[in-house]
Amino acid sequence: MADTQTLPIDAGTGPDEALRPAIHLDHCVIHVSDWDRSTAFYRDVLGAEVIPVGRGFAYRFGGVQLNVHGPGQIGEPRAEKPVMPGNSDLCFRWSGSIDSAMAHLAAQGVPVELGPVTRNGAAGEGTSVYFRDPDGSLMEFITYTSV
Repeated sequence: MADTQTLPIDAGTGPDEALRPAIHLDHCVIHVSDWDRSTAFYRDVLGAEVIPVGRGFAYRFGGVQLNVHGPGQIGEPRAEKPVMPGNSDLCFRWSGSIDSAMAHLAAQGVPVELGPVTRNGAAGEGTSVYFRDPDGSLMEFITYTSV
Protein backbone atom coordinates (compact mmCIF):
# COMPACT_ATOMS: atom_id res chain seq x y z
CA MET A 1 0.00 0.00 0.00
CA ALA A 2 1.34 3.45 -0.92
CA ASP A 3 2.37 5.87 1.79
CA THR A 4 -0.31 8.55 2.04
CA GLN A 5 -0.17 12.00 3.54
CA THR A 6 -3.08 13.45 5.47
CA LEU A 7 -3.81 17.05 4.55
CA PRO A 8 -5.64 19.46 6.85
CA ILE A 9 -9.33 19.88 6.04
CA ASP A 10 -10.75 23.31 5.23
CA ALA A 11 -14.32 23.62 6.49
CA GLY A 12 -15.31 25.78 3.49
CA THR A 13 -18.88 26.92 2.93
CA GLY A 14 -20.69 24.22 0.95
CA PRO A 15 -21.63 20.62 1.75
CA ASP A 16 -18.72 19.20 -0.27
CA GLU A 17 -16.21 21.78 0.99
CA ALA A 18 -15.46 19.90 4.23
CA LEU A 19 -13.95 17.05 2.19
CA ARG A 20 -11.45 19.23 0.33
CA PRO A 21 -7.93 19.85 1.64
CA ALA A 22 -6.84 23.38 2.54
CA ILE A 23 -4.52 24.13 -0.37
CA HIS A 24 -3.40 27.68 -1.13
CA LEU A 25 -1.06 28.98 -3.80
CA ASP A 26 2.45 29.48 -2.38
CA HIS A 27 4.39 30.47 -5.51
CA CYS A 28 4.44 30.18 -9.26
CA VAL A 29 7.02 30.99 -11.93
CA ILE A 30 7.13 33.76 -14.50
CA HIS A 31 9.87 34.49 -17.04
CA VAL A 32 11.19 37.97 -17.83
CA SER A 33 13.58 39.26 -20.48
CA ASP A 34 15.07 42.20 -18.55
CA TRP A 35 15.69 42.20 -14.79
CA ASP A 36 15.77 45.97 -14.25
CA ARG A 37 12.66 46.74 -16.29
CA SER A 38 10.65 43.86 -14.83
CA THR A 39 11.75 44.46 -11.25
CA ALA A 40 10.73 48.13 -11.50
CA PHE A 41 7.32 47.10 -12.90
CA TYR A 42 6.55 44.41 -10.33
CA ARG A 43 7.80 46.62 -7.47
CA ASP A 44 6.20 49.92 -8.52
CA VAL A 45 3.02 48.81 -10.29
CA LEU A 46 2.16 45.66 -8.32
CA GLY A 47 3.81 46.48 -4.98
CA ALA A 48 6.08 43.43 -4.85
CA GLU A 49 8.78 42.95 -2.26
CA VAL A 50 11.87 42.23 -4.35
CA ILE A 51 13.87 39.24 -3.04
CA PRO A 52 17.37 38.63 -4.46
CA VAL A 53 17.75 35.01 -5.63
CA GLY A 54 21.00 33.90 -7.27
CA ARG A 55 21.58 36.15 -10.28
CA GLY A 56 17.94 37.25 -10.34
CA PHE A 57 14.97 37.99 -8.12
CA ALA A 58 11.67 36.72 -6.80
CA TYR A 59 8.68 39.01 -6.31
CA ARG A 60 6.75 38.52 -3.07
CA PHE A 61 3.23 39.71 -2.30
CA GLY A 62 2.53 38.86 1.34
CA GLY A 63 2.13 35.09 1.43
CA VAL A 64 2.39 34.55 -2.35
CA GLN A 65 5.59 34.66 -4.38
CA LEU A 66 6.47 34.83 -8.04
CA ASN A 67 9.72 32.99 -8.68
CA VAL A 68 11.31 34.50 -11.74
CA HIS A 69 13.30 32.99 -14.58
CA GLY A 70 15.29 35.52 -16.52
CA PRO A 71 18.67 36.31 -18.02
CA GLY A 72 21.24 34.08 -16.28
CA GLN A 73 18.71 32.59 -13.84
CA ILE A 74 16.63 29.56 -14.81
CA GLY A 75 15.42 27.35 -11.96
CA GLU A 76 15.63 23.58 -11.69
CA PRO A 77 13.54 21.53 -11.86
CA ARG A 78 11.23 23.28 -14.26
CA ALA A 79 8.19 22.58 -16.39
CA GLU A 80 8.56 20.33 -19.42
CA LYS A 81 7.67 23.36 -21.56
CA PRO A 82 8.90 26.32 -19.48
CA VAL A 83 7.03 29.59 -19.64
CA MET A 84 8.74 32.21 -21.78
CA PRO A 85 8.69 35.99 -21.36
CA GLY A 86 5.24 37.33 -22.20
CA ASN A 87 3.47 33.97 -21.72
CA SER A 88 2.00 34.48 -18.25
CA ASP A 89 -1.56 35.43 -17.33
CA LEU A 90 -1.86 36.56 -13.69
CA CYS A 91 -4.62 38.10 -11.61
CA PHE A 92 -4.01 40.14 -8.45
CA ARG A 93 -6.68 41.15 -5.96
CA TRP A 94 -6.81 44.94 -5.63
CA SER A 95 -7.91 46.00 -2.14
CA GLY A 96 -9.52 49.30 -3.20
CA SER A 97 -12.08 50.26 -5.80
CA ILE A 98 -11.61 49.47 -9.47
CA ASP A 99 -11.45 53.23 -10.08
CA SER A 100 -8.47 53.48 -7.69
CA ALA A 101 -6.81 50.56 -9.50
CA MET A 102 -7.23 52.35 -12.81
CA ALA A 103 -5.92 55.62 -11.33
CA HIS A 104 -2.88 53.77 -9.97
CA LEU A 105 -2.14 52.25 -13.38
CA ALA A 106 -2.52 55.65 -15.05
CA ALA A 107 -0.16 57.24 -12.51
CA GLN A 108 2.42 54.53 -13.34
CA GLY A 109 1.98 55.07 -17.09
CA VAL A 110 0.47 51.61 -17.60
CA PRO A 111 -2.42 51.56 -20.10
CA VAL A 112 -5.56 49.59 -19.31
CA GLU A 113 -6.13 47.10 -22.12
CA LEU A 114 -9.65 46.02 -21.11
CA GLY A 115 -12.05 46.99 -18.42
CA PRO A 116 -13.61 47.51 -16.15
CA VAL A 117 -15.42 44.21 -16.82
CA THR A 118 -17.22 41.69 -14.65
CA ARG A 119 -15.22 38.51 -14.01
CA ASN A 120 -15.32 35.53 -11.68
CA GLY A 121 -12.32 35.01 -9.43
CA ALA A 122 -11.44 33.12 -6.26
CA ALA A 123 -13.91 35.16 -4.15
CA GLY A 124 -16.75 35.02 -6.69
CA GLU A 125 -17.94 37.79 -8.98
CA GLY A 126 -15.71 40.84 -9.17
CA THR A 127 -14.74 43.72 -11.40
CA SER A 128 -11.45 43.56 -13.33
CA VAL A 129 -9.11 45.65 -15.42
CA TYR A 130 -6.45 44.12 -17.65
CA PHE A 131 -3.00 45.44 -18.52
CA ARG A 132 0.41 44.09 -19.57
CA ASP A 133 3.79 43.69 -17.92
CA PRO A 134 6.88 44.88 -19.86
CA ASP A 135 7.20 41.52 -21.67
CA GLY A 136 3.53 41.41 -22.66
CA SER A 137 2.22 38.99 -20.02
CA LEU A 138 -1.42 39.68 -19.23
CA MET A 139 -2.03 41.16 -15.77
CA GLU A 140 -5.37 41.65 -14.08
CA PHE A 141 -6.50 43.61 -11.04
CA ILE A 142 -9.78 42.30 -9.62
CA THR A 143 -11.91 43.91 -6.93
CA TYR A 144 -14.77 42.37 -4.97
CA THR A 145 -17.63 44.37 -3.50
CA SER A 146 -18.77 41.60 -1.15
CA VAL A 147 -15.35 40.77 0.33
